[in-house]
Amino acid sequence: MKTVMITGCSSGFGLETARHFLAQGWSVVATMRKPDAALLPASERLRLLSLDVTDGASIARAVAAAGPIDVLVNNAGVGWLSPVEGSSEETVGRIFETNTFGTFAMIRAVLPQMRANGAGVIVNVSSSVTLKPLPLLATYTASKAAVNAYTECLALELAPLGIRTRLVLPGQAPATHFGANALALMADADETPEAYKPFVDQVMHDFRANAGKEPTCPEDVVQAIWRAVTDPNCPLLLPAGSDAEALAA
Repeated sequence: MKTVMITGCSSGFGLETARHFLAQGWSVVATMRKPDAALLPASERLRLLSLDVTDGASIARAVAAAGPIDVLVNNAGVGWLSPVEGSSEETVGRIFETNTFGTFAMIRAVLPQMRANGAGVIVNVSSSVTLKPLPLLATYTASKAAVNAYTECLALELAPLGIRTRLVLPGQAPATHFGANALALMADADETPEAYKPFVDQVMHDFRANAGKEPTCPEDVVQAIWRAVTDPNCPLLLPAGSDAEALAA
């Protein structure tokens, strides 16, 4: 029985991916900052582990507790919408620590065992915003674009070792907690200069107006992750959702 370790399973794509792999008979290591057993069906094939991808000690403990890992799905992430001048150094650091450096650290933590086994799959969940410039998303897009470039290079150096690396690029999915979390974070740390506010208000109005229109649903992302894991011949980059597919095309 193969084991998949998934980060960011408290909601959204991570939670649905954990449910899917469980339903397919896999052993699942579902990680989140504060484990909640009520989120997933009870199973002897499920382990819930505490994990903060911005904390090296937390990563080491979780990987050690997980044991042998066949697949790593890096899904943990945090959103951010703001003009560059409204993004403090502290906030930018938080975005990169979670979205970028946390992904890098997880990969480094599991690579030794995958390399020793001569097999493994790493799936990094990025974003379709990396395919098209969008306002207020410079920091977030940069954090995910770095993951794209990292994954593309990593795929070349790990392939000779029997390890596959893939990218999943979800489109807009307002139904997840991700968008709401991004808006809440922006409200908590809003340092937007007055000159930007009319433009920001219009962009945010459009964002909220489209919140009920969901070109991408969690199942689109789950299926892309599943394909990345189970199909050795799938492309390196897998858009997830009709809007992401249109951008990729």
